[in-house]
Amino acid sequence: MKFRELMDTKYKEILENYLNEQDEKALYLGQKFSRKSIEHNVSPEEIISLHKSVILEMEPDLPHHVLHSFDILLEVMIGYGFAYREHQSLRTKQQELNNEIDVAANMQQTLLGTRIPQVDGLEVGAVSVPAKKMNGDYYHFVEDENENVSVAIADVIGKGVPAALCMSMIKYAMDSLPEYRNKPSLVLESLNRVVEQNVDASMFITMFYGVYDSKSHQFSYSSAGHEPGFYYNADTGEFEDLDAKGLLLGVDKKAKYREYERTVEEGDMIILLSDGVTECRSEEGFIEREDLVELIRKYNHLPPQEIVNSVYKELERLQHFELRDDFTLIIIKRNQ
Repeated sequence: MKFRELMDTKYKEILENYLNEQDEKALYLGQKFSRKSIEHNVSPEEIISLHKSVILEMEPDLPHHVLHSFDILLEVMIGYGFAYREHQSLRTKQQELNNEIDVAANMQQTLLGTRIPQVDGLEVGAVSVPAKKMNGDYYHFVEDENENVSVAIADVIGKGVPAALCMSMIKYAMDSLPEYRNKPSLVLESLNRVVEQNVDASMFITMFYGVYDSKSHQFSYSSAGHEPGFYYNADTGEFEDLDAKGLLLGVDKKAKYREYERTVEEGDMIILLSDGVTECRSEEGFIEREDLVELIRKYNHLPPQEIVNSVYKELERLQHFELRDDFTLIIIKRNQ
């Protein structure tokens, strides 16, 4: 028996049951019938037509004006039927799009994946969480044969799929960098030319790039308009801004970047972040950089990975578990 014929029989049974008993069970059966009808793409006007035919079969002497009233209801529901079918079509397309974005997000995680370096005398912690499925933040570590550790953190001014595509381009541009990988200023100049030539003029990328020399304990770095990080001095217990000036990537292909350098003492920490960290918002407004410093200080006794995890959880809770921007926080600590 075809579904439409089964519908007639089932609907008549449900209607008779309700008219006789008028209990919750009958209403529940009606809800089940509704869900089943939706699964089989039965339109609202078909349900009205079915109701009219069943009523006429059950009550053949029903006054004509009552029966004719169903004709008006049927005409009214035709418009709803068109809207319903369009809604179903959009839901199907939305589901297909969501599935494709899920696949793309998984691919992005694989493509942009990086390994936390394991270098004697150095501890590293990192957390990066997208506000949506696709991440507009990017971070990457490279450890060379001399145990020098390069770290990059970037943020596309924008969100969603376009930002994620830009991050993939940055990653592969970095993979193809020549031998001056350990010169932060030259790295940014090279990437700036790639971005300027290949990215839409409405999109810009901020980036911080640094290199830690594990033998001399020198940290050299450059910035392309990126959110300033912090430097923690273990001797004084003070935090200071890790300021570095430079033009965003993609603005001017001839841009030059200044290189900064500082000596990292035992117990000192380098703290890098995206603007999604400082733009976390509580009921009182955006958190201040001083608030972030106090959070890091609160967990300062923990290893770097536990610090970044703890800070993220606190800020996530502050925002009622709803990130408004991509969140990336990295801590590099010299422990000997």
